[in-house]
Amino acid sequence: MTIRCTVESAFFIAWSCLEQSGELGPPDESANVLLDAIEAQLKIGERRQLMLANKAIDAYRAHAVLHRSAWDRQTRFG
Repeated sequence: MTIRCTVESAFFIAWSCLEQSGELGPPDESANVLLDAIEAQLKIGERRQLMLANKAIDAYRAHAVLHRSAWDRQTRFG
């Protein structure tokens, strides 16, 4: 499997999990956080899709804790 396929699969797994749980925030920011986390894991040699996805979900949740109030304000006030 190519790196591209691995990244796409890991991203899809993480995105789907967060979307189904209702945790997904703004799409552009969410995608960037997930891809940055996947890229960081690739740089240290991780190639397992589920590990990449799980680490990306953990990174996203940590990011969301710091930014949730800003997302809520943006949703309420547009």
